[in-house]
Amino acid sequence: MRASLIQLGVDDDEPVAARRERAAGLVRAQSGSDLVVLPELWPVGAFAYTSFAAEAEPLDGPTAETMSRAARDAQVWLHAGSIVERAADGPMYNTSLVFSPTGALVRTYRKIHRFGFDQGEAVLMGAGDRPVTARLPETVVGLATCYDLRFPELFRALTDAGAQTFVIPAGWPERRREHWSLLARARAVENQAYVLACGTAGTHAGVRQAGHSVVVDPWGEVLAEAGHDEEVLTAVLDTGRVAKIREEFPALKDRVLGR
Repeated sequence: MRASLIQLGVDDDEPVAARRERAAGLVRAQSGSDLVVLPELWPVGAFAYTSFAAEAEPLDGPTAETMSRAARDAQVWLHAGSIVERAADGPMYNTSLVFSPTGALVRTYRKIHRFGFDQGEAVLMGAGDRPVTARLPETVVGLATCYDLRFPELFRALTDAGAQTFVIPAGWPERRREHWSLLARARAVENQAYVLACGTAGTHAGVRQAGHSVVVDPWGEVLAEAGHDEEVLTAVLDTGRVAKIREEFPALKDRVLGR
């Protein structure tokens, strides 16, 4: 399976509508891939809290419409990162969108662990209440977002639900970049699964982004890693390797707690 992670630059001086169209163009350019991934909250910026309410949109809003067309045009599965979702009953959520190659919205995931320690996202947005997986032709994908990466119990629940590949869009800050790299590998090793972790580049709301999107295999080996700047990171995944490693080194069978 060929996967492409679009480490999109998110800067305050680019209008949301312009970035939306630019992202769609980058998705269309990956037409040879099977799966394309965008970062967390790329339309507005993960730390641009003061803009969340103004840029919030429904699940059939302009970002979803634009990404649906891009997925269909490129004939790819598209994890379109996440948007500030305005639910019909009022609350906002950090919601990921997954589109099929026909452009159909097949899965949504509301971020469970909200970042901010009683401020920012943690108080502005509601929390998701369940793990979500999506079945692609080549693999079962477990969905998580940014700060979720720090909570291994979510990834174990996704593994129990059949996940073989974790897709993690993020707006991770540069000052904690070492945590990003370490945790991505840890989640891969402990669950014997692929990790596709796609972050943003640039600086928004005064927060420099870590970049360094990464693809990790189920043995914990880094297959590809980006730098700081905007780029497209592509790797070929041997999806049969998950079952092979789980069979040859069956650590998951020795679990005692959390069964």
